Amino acid sequence: MRPTFSIIFFTVISGAGYGLWMLVGLAFALAWPGCLLDAEIGPVDAQSSVCGMPSTLAVAWATGFLLVSAGLLSSLAHLGQPQRAWRALSQWRSSWLSREGVAALLAYVPATGLFLIWLGQQSPGHLVPALLLENETLVRVTGALLAAASIVTVFCTANIYACLKPIRAWNNRLVVPAYLAFAALSGMLLLWALATLPSRDLVPAAQETVWSVLLPSAVIVLAVISAAIKLTYWKQIDQPSGLRTAHVIGLDGLGNVRSFEQPHTQENYLTHEMGFRIARKHSRKLRLICLLAGFATPAILALLALLVPGPGGVAAWIGLLAGMFGIFLERWLFFAEARHAVMLYYGAHGD
Repeated sequence: MRPTFSIIFFTVISGAGYGLWMLVGLAFALAWPGCLLDAEIGPVDAQSSVCGMPSTLAVAWATGFLLVSAGLLSSLAHLGQPQRAWRALSQWRSSWLSREGVAALLAYVPATGLFLIWLGQQSPGHLVPALLLENETLVRVTGALLAAASIVTVFCTANIYACLKPIRAWNNRLVVPAYLAFAALSGMLLLWALATLPSRDLVPAAQETVWSVLLPSAVIVLAVISAAIKLTYWKQIDQPSGLRTAHVIGLDGLGNVRSFEQPHTQENYLTHEMGFRIARKHSRKLRLICLLAGFATPAILALLALLVPGPGGVAAWIGLLAGMFGIFLERWLFFAEARHAVMLYYGAHGD
């Protein structure tokens, strides 16, 4: 398939945004807003900064909002009639594209709830949402809903491609796990980088060491999982399918069949959009760059941050840049290496 920048940008950027929202939601659901107990000063007062929303989560929420919104807007640029995009939402019973749109819009509901909670924290006692800060269960449920909605949206995005049986490289059981793993990895890289910004607090000072170990460790684990999924996927799609022209025109019983004259004298829409093919030698080089930049570099830098905590901030941002570049390259290959079965009609070999 011919790689299209708007779709690559959408899937990568929105995936990173939803990955970040997923982590923010999990932080709300599992860690915050419970007031922590300090062994020296006793129970923390409810009005102390320890019980307030950590500034890192607020910045992460805003970053996720910008990435998700930018990704969704870029997806409209891929449509022939963007003003009619709303019609796609009505086909949610049968279309993964429609389900993705519905899930993406629903994700804004708990995200807005967390924003109102943040506003309530900024003006306690002056806004109705300030009451939400005192209802720990409601805050945790809102965070869990944001995490779930983010996962469901990425799941729907992946299934848009995984359900297409004519494209063998996409109709693969590893496409959905890969999308989810890359979203989690890019979100974790973003959270790790944001946590290193000056004046950003993620946890009380007493637990700073724990989180400085937890975030890089999570990056390493997610990078290894993502690389393993992608290597297995590439190994599977590299296997010959055995399909030939005879299969697509229903003449399998006649053995090898070939066209004595091409259906068209020049390139048409199908051959232009669905017959794009990257040379195998270039594909291998790009795969290697993808592995080194997208997975190996972030993992090595995260390991370095664990062993030498001093340059952890620099390592986090370099890891983020390298990781996002690698994921962009992976997504370009995801489209470039896929071929539609219709090309068999033109005498091309199957993947």
